Amino acid sequence: MGGAITPGTGRVGRPGPAAAFAAALLACAAASTAQDKPHLSTDPQVRDARALVESGRYEDALALLRPLGGDRPDRIDILFLTGLAAIEASGPAAARERRTALLEEAVAALRAILIDRPGLARVRLELARAFFLLGEDDLARAHFERVLASGPAPAVAANVGRFLETMRARRRLRGRIGAALAPDSNLNTASGADTLHFLGLPFRLDDPPAAQSGTGVLVWGGGEWQHPAGPFLRLRAGADFARREYAGSRFDQTVLSAHVGPRWLIDAATEASLLAVARRRWRAGRPWSLATGVRLEFERRLDRRTTAWARASWRQRGYRRARRRFDGPVFDLSAGSVWLAAPTLRVELAAGHAHEGPGVAIWRNAGLWARAGLSAALASGFTVGGAVERRWTRYRGRWWPYTPAGAARQDRSWTVSVSALNRGFTLSGFSPQIVLAHEARRTNAQIFDYDRSRAELRFVRQF
Repeated sequence: MGGAITPGTGRVGRPGPAAAFAAALLACAAASTAQDKPHLSTDPQVRDARALVESGRYEDALALLRPLGGDRPDRIDILFLTGLAAIEASGPAAARERRTALLEEAVAALRAILIDRPGLARVRLELARAFFLLGEDDLARAHFERVLASGPAPAVAANVGRFLETMRARRRLRGRIGAALAPDSNLNTASGADTLHFLGLPFRLDDPPAAQSGTGVLVWGGGEWQHPAGPFLRLRAGADFARREYAGSRFDQTVLSAHVGPRWLIDAATEASLLAVARRRWRAGRPWSLATGVRLEFERRLDRRTTAWARASWRQRGYRRARRRFDGPVFDLSAGSVWLAAPTLRVELAAGHAHEGPGVAIWRNAGLWARAGLSAALASGFTVGGAVERRWTRYRGRWWPYTPAGAARQDRSWTVSVSALNRGFTLSGFSPQIVLAHEARRTNAQIFDYDRSRAELRFVRQF
């Protein structure tokens, strides 16, 4: 990749190839986002710092810039120059700890700009480069993709493509961890109905199930390691866990899953994986089910703004003891796309088909689902989002006496959710996010309707 992905040397004097590359990127990005050009300071100190950056004297520039701050009119210019100088000063000549400190300083400065001005593509470009040099590829990729969505000049797009290709090839260890407080109005998905109609006559249930509410604690996380096995082949191995706990133990759930298999880099925009998968589930502290099978994954970047994906999986699911009659295969097929309509607006569309074939005939079912969601980065640091999901499920067996004339059961369900976070607020690297959701199911099977409202206060971190 040459100078296209190498950080600057940080030496005093004439800028090296990497500095020239960065300047070219900035010039092209500035031309493509002229409407978002930051205010250029007329302060003599800031002008001197800008001259030092342009001449490659990055440490001297930082010494001038660091004392400046506050709510000055030229704050964006100061922060941008600080970020750029810190990135370039973090070259190979810097000690490892010093290099990390400089890149983290750059990230803090550039993030501070984007909190209020999320449309500044030239600032996002440098933030992506800082994350790239820190090795935080998932964050770097997200910002590089948003730069592409701004419609940059061809030279910028080509260089960003090289960054993305390099990260795609070098991806090794990645992980995530999160936690949430989660109040739920209907943990047991009870319908609240107290009457069953049979042969045209109403029968009141002696002990109708009532909705049970509660606030739970959710914890989840996972990681994956990818080992290079050739120029276009990687071996993937990873695991994930999720724990949901409420007062008492009836509604507690724990899920552990693992996967292993090859990943092929088919071309610069396309990849595929074939994975062996296993998923173990506990309910109320007891083993509940075990599913093993295979999953095929496919992803392709269609253009600067759009990425498409597809998944297909088959698993044999088994239960313990009295629930053996529910053993059977599970098949899922899904596809979707992510479209960056603008650097600050992300749109996701997905749809799929699922089939379950347990031994109990009336529980065999097939269904379709569709989901649409979007998120928008706003001024003042807020990012808001929303999603709508609809599901249609048809059961094969006769559901007498719950359905008229013992017809097949048919469900229609939907979930609507909204979320909000502030990019300027973090706790030890964790970003808090509020999620509100309402879920409902309508069915021709009596006493199987339900409504539930959920909320989550999430704390998530990628690493």
